[in-house]
Amino acid sequence: QVQLVESGGASVQAGGSLRLSCAASGLTYIIHSLGWFRQAPGKEREGVAGIDGRGSTHYADSVKGRFTISKDYAKNTLYLQMNSLKPEDTAMYYCAAIAYRDTGAWWMPGEYNYWGQGTQVTVSS
Repeated sequence: QVQLVESGGASVQAGGSLRLSCAASGLTYIIHSLGWFRQAPGKEREGVAGIDGRGSTHYADSVKGRFTISKDYAKNTLYLQMNSLKPEDTAMYYCAAIAYRDTGAWWMPGEYNYWGQGTQVTVSS
């Protein structure tokens, strides 16, 4: 029903910036909430940022003040602007969506119905 494709991942030096994009297609009108997650090898998938159907945003403490989540309705695209990148930000980043509802637990991967394939972000010191 919904397809998500991430792009924008790259290798950058600490202190640099990247802008990740998530293009949604299919039945995009059923999406209420969107989120960005990341997973490093051997670690659990963690919530990075979320945005609900009203535009309210949420961030993990580790990225507050550095990352910004936003969406462009006209382009059916979700963004994650990442500034002041640190080596610990290195991970595969995933876009995810929840159909028909918002969530009170944006940080929980199990809340999301649709996932992209991921885009790699590598930050070197």
